[in-house]
Formats: sequence, C-alpha cells, structure tokens
Amino acid sequence: MSEYRTGLGWDVHRTAAGLPMLIGGVRIQCEFGFEGHSDADVLAHAITDAVLGAACLGDIGMHFPDTDARWKGADSLQLLAAAVELMRGAGFDLVNVDSTVILEKPKLKDYRLRIREQLAECMGIELDCMSVKFKTAEKVGPVGEGRSGEAQAVVLLKRRC
Repeated sequence: MSEYRTGLGWDVHRTAAGLPMLIGGVRIQCEFGFEGHSDADVLAHAITDAVLGAACLGDIGMHFPDTDARWKGADSLQLLAAAVELMRGAGFDLVNVDSTVILEKPKLKDYRLRIREQLAECMGIELDCMSVKFKTAEKVGPVGEGRSGEAQAVVLLKRRC
C-alpha cells in the first residue's frame, strides 16, 4: 500500500458572452465567461478531479453529475470541499497542488494571489502548498481562438498513519 499518491485533473469549458468567469472561486473581470452545468470553474473542477483520482474515489462526474438538477449552477468550491472531505475520509491528507490555467485572455497574473488564497482556504492547506500558473495557447486550437478555457492540476496525497 503506497504512502503517497498523485492525481491528475483536467477540465475544459466553452466561453460565452455575458456569463461570469470564475477561476479558483475568484470572479474575473471579463466580457465573457464559461458555460457549464455548475458555475463552470475550470480550475476548481480540475483540482477536484485530481483529488478524487489520487484517492481512487472516481471523478467529478461520478459524484456531481450534470444530469442531476441539484448541481445546476453549483458553487464549484463547494464541490471541491466535498471532494477533499471524501479524500480525508479515505485516510489521506493533501500535501500540495500544482495547477495551470490555459486561457488566451484575459491576463490573469493580477488574480494569482487571490485564487491561491481562495483555493488553499477551501482545501484547508497552507498557501505555500497551492501553486497556480497561467499560460496561453499561443492562438492555437479552441483555447487559442478564445472559444474555450482549460485547467490542469496535479495533487500529492499522503496516507495518514
């Protein structure tokens, strides 16, 4: 039985004019946002999948399916917090999170600290255990053309003794 586990998460959502953009629970000032069943927070979704995957607890769609009206418009940070509780219930602690948001625009660097703070608080980890990076797609593919946004996350879990 492994003492450490890693998990990988990825999410993508289409962009649409007039919708709010939430990334890591932080409202981003922008003329468009992401479409989705919940609040479509790509970063929170990617981290949720990484946490669930590392603990072998399935994925976000298994626990919070988009076919269930209870999750319509749901706050993705609540889904992430629930996944962290499931992970802890399975006997693990979250060591750290490394994540990347891929979005052509807007530029997100001024939001980095608030996003890290929001996510660290949600997951009950120290700020220095929550990394958030930002990349563009160099105008390539749906993200580069502004039609979608993506996020990736890797987590490290440690089994409690």
